[in-house]
Amino acid sequence: MPTTLADWLTHLESLHPKTIALGLERVAQVKQRLNLHPDFPVIVVGGTNGKGSVCAMLEAILYAAGYKVGCYTSPHLLHYNERVRVAKQPVRDAELCASFAEIERVRNETPLTYFEFGTLAAMQCFIAHKVEVAILEVGLGGRLDAVNVFDSDCAVVTSVDIDHVDYLGDTREKIAFEKAGIFRANNVAICADPKVPDALRVHAKNIGAELWCIGEDFGCTPHQGQWDYRSKIGARNALPHPALRGAFQLNNASAVLAALDVLQDRLPVSMAAVRRGLTEVELTGRFQFVPGKPQLILDVAHNPHAAKSLAQNFANLPPCPHTYAVFAMLKDKDMRGVVELMNAHIDTWLVAGIDAARGATSDELAQVLAEAQVRGRVIAFENVAAALRFAYKAAGDNDRIAAFGSFYTVAAVMQEQHIHVA
Repeated sequence: MPTTLADWLTHLESLHPKTIALGLERVAQVKQRLNLHPDFPVIVVGGTNGKGSVCAMLEAILYAAGYKVGCYTSPHLLHYNERVRVAKQPVRDAELCASFAEIERVRNETPLTYFEFGTLAAMQCFIAHKVEVAILEVGLGGRLDAVNVFDSDCAVVTSVDIDHVDYLGDTREKIAFEKAGIFRANNVAICADPKVPDALRVHAKNIGAELWCIGEDFGCTPHQGQWDYRSKIGARNALPHPALRGAFQLNNASAVLAALDVLQDRLPVSMAAVRRGLTEVELTGRFQFVPGKPQLILDVAHNPHAAKSLAQNFANLPPCPHTYAVFAMLKDKDMRGVVELMNAHIDTWLVAGIDAARGATSDELAQVLAEAQVRGRVIAFENVAAALRFAYKAAGDNDRIAAFGSFYTVAAVMQEQHIHVA
């Protein structure tokens, strides 16, 4: 049996023939054998984009309120332990190894994917640490995602857009149905997407869940550098903007406060904790500015919905002489859609390959850029590190370097620049 975390992760990757295998039957069987029955509130967060931001804000606010918080997110950037945090600290290698060993012992012949192992291990760690609340981020979809084996006390859907069409469907309504699978009867579900898909409303009604929709049951009003929140059961006024950049983060923050409203009897949170959590929240790789010259911006935007938000953020930045894009993506993503949305903001595209099974090569990306008829120059590199080194040599102090397209892209830049995860 493996003894180090690195060995365990290699072992887990080799166990199942598919990286993604949706379905709850297998993971539910192993969950029962492990006797994983959390006695603390569980918040499950799904959506196309914005899941990481909502999890980070929930974690920051609840931690500021004095609760022992467990938070499970994915994917990680540099270290697997980023996925499993207790009291805002990554769980130690030894604890993860012990959890993996116990899961391996009880699963018998039941096959589990890497993500399914990780989800069960995270809950094992949270129960062992006696957390007071757990935040679980959905990996893919919702209905058949391993996280959904645990019942939520409150479910949040951040946004619904086209992504993972091979698994979730090729329309927004089909995808919304999959994401609505995290709703539970007699509990409240939150939707932070201003254009609420009918599938969310219908599923909530069919199972007896109460759906709160932004703009209807809760929402935000920005004014003079602050904002007000209101919901059907309360209000919080004169709030600071979240430390996470982007105007769209107010929708995410509103969903966070709505979830806290729903759970206020079990997890009361003061205004002071809300303000502290909003101002102290950190999330690596989401429109993150790295100190220094030229300016470096990191963003994991990997689909058109995320790229649209990134483009809006760029439109609000002051002009600069030249913007270089360090750009790499997975080939099963909508590369053309991302390129077209960012085209107006990029002067030179430095395209690079990703060393992963689903990674697009630099030649494949260059072809996409050519077909999109981008306005900027295109230069191909074997890897992200080489593209970044070129960008720093070519850019002046007042220029801008934007690294985006994938978690792999941002991770490679962080490794090259020795940037730590927040």
